[in-house]
Amino acid sequence: MRSMAPSAPSTPDPTLSTTGPAAPARSDWDTLKRLFPYLWDYKWRVLAALSFMVGAKLGNVGVPLLLKNLVDTMNIKPGDTQALLVVPAALLLGYGLLRLSTSLFTELRELVFAKATEGASRKISLQVFRHLHALSLRFHLERQTGGMTRDIERGTRGVQSLISYSLYSIIPTLIEVGLVLSILAVKFDVWFAWITLAALACYVTFTVTVTEWRSKFRKQMNELDSSAHSRAIDSLLNYETVKYFNNEDFETRRYDENLERYRKAAIKSQRTLSLLNTGQQLIIAVGLVAMLWRATQGVVDGRMTLGDLVMVNAFMIQLYIPLGFLGVIYREIKQSLTDLDKMFTLMEKEREIADVPGAQPIQISTSPAVKFENVSFAYEAARPILKEVSFEIPPGKTVAVVGSSGAGKSTLARLLFRFYDVQQGRITIAGQDIKQVTQASVRQAIGIVPQDTVLFNDTVEYNIAYGQTGASRKQVEEAARSARIHDFINSTPKGYDTMVGERGLKLSGGEKQRVAIARTLLKNPPVVIFDEATSALDSANERAIQGELRAAAQNKTTLVIAHRLSTVVDAHEILVMEDGCIVERGTHAELLAQDQKYARMWNLQQSAE
Repeated sequence: MRSMAPSAPSTPDPTLSTTGPAAPARSDWDTLKRLFPYLWDYKWRVLAALSFMVGAKLGNVGVPLLLKNLVDTMNIKPGDTQALLVVPAALLLGYGLLRLSTSLFTELRELVFAKATEGASRKISLQVFRHLHALSLRFHLERQTGGMTRDIERGTRGVQSLISYSLYSIIPTLIEVGLVLSILAVKFDVWFAWITLAALACYVTFTVTVTEWRSKFRKQMNELDSSAHSRAIDSLLNYETVKYFNNEDFETRRYDENLERYRKAAIKSQRTLSLLNTGQQLIIAVGLVAMLWRATQGVVDGRMTLGDLVMVNAFMIQLYIPLGFLGVIYREIKQSLTDLDKMFTLMEKEREIADVPGAQPIQISTSPAVKFENVSFAYEAARPILKEVSFEIPPGKTVAVVGSSGAGKSTLARLLFRFYDVQQGRITIAGQDIKQVTQASVRQAIGIVPQDTVLFNDTVEYNIAYGQTGASRKQVEEAARSARIHDFINSTPKGYDTMVGERGLKLSGGEKQRVAIARTLLKNPPVVIFDEATSALDSANERAIQGELRAAAQNKTTLVIAHRLSTVVDAHEILVMEDGCIVERGTHAELLAQDQKYARMWNLQQSAE
């Protein structure tokens, strides 16, 4: 096995699957403050939406007032046909206009604010996506893709939900409550306002208390959902391995165990929701009865008209309809804040590998020299991988690294790519320390043909052109010819438009390697790495690809990491590694003459062949 970074535990805690160690708890206000700048980019739309929202609520509050006047004016003396025709008709027209204005202002608010909502969601999603690509290889080796994508999906949806529920439900309801309380207190006795306030206080206190209590069940549901999703994605990505060991039933049982835990949590959550809804309706009913009793008593005493009774009833209905959804709204807002916090935590995940302040792009004019100078490195402090490794690849030459599994060969390629930074010593390209220049420029200067070529689930052309995005079909075909895969591609029914399948599984090992070679040739970097590029192939395919590899390395500074020694006999220098150290170096002939480890490895492979 090649040396590699430590992998994630087999059964990680789903709450830590994407964010590593638990970060200090962030308050809801901190999350809102983090979101605010994204919305403030659309401040004029925010202000316009708030104006339309106030207009909608003024129209909504005006409806019961007009309804009261309409009922009162219906107390017309017999024979007064003119009043019957004029007064109610005008009030009915006004009633209809108020209803229309409420709907109109509401739609204008949503229309104006849609761009702000979608724009904020897009900007946050893009930043998270870019940041995840900027994180280190260690993070991506330890992550759980299914759980992480679920967190991002929920976080993006949380932006829209939070804005929708707060701007379209909470704030309008608060404005309407303030207006109604003012009208009731001024127009009637203060008891109407006190009854309304008491009912609202009981309602809100009960809703918040119960919702906070049941939020743990909702959180548990989400964690179990992420865990089940991660397990399903992991199983489907490893479809072949599942088939190799006939473990379809085992994977199904594991997935079902997660689904069963999720089902139990969902039932518990539903029970608590039913309790919440019942309690809310009880408080609403008591408040509404108290208000109507007071209003009815006022009519009987002659202090109020029938129109006043109708108005009070209409006000209560208008207030309690949105309040009936307060539990759901509050829960969704809390959940949206939690989902946003998870996504913001991802965005705040520090980059293990970062450019130094003021770093400039690396300067390379021709094939550069590559040097490792006393390089030491460990993925974990207790387990050193490289120990003071020093060697040089002269400009345009090839240096090969061989050795047993776990000797540290592939770690050299990862350090050269700056997937990790060395802990001691330095690596230079063209005399420039790669830690002092930008990562992007270093990676642009290096091409790699890996042992396990992973392709995008797209066309052959797309995968080859990935080496130089925007390349023309002619350039892609030239690279394919150089990699000797052009004829094979043309022989397929769809040619370069052939889909390669998930991770390129529709292609054979040799075909995938040739696509990887073509992709690297199209990139045309001055430094090339072959990381055991043929070890997964049979001898016939290996010999067939050797010519393409030599062509790809021509006039380029090349590092070859190899298991089969027959592939490196022409190297300018061969390094033999063992336990993180270079134990032998020289040409193929020199190393055979030394009759040490390399010679024993050569004789063993030759006899095996």
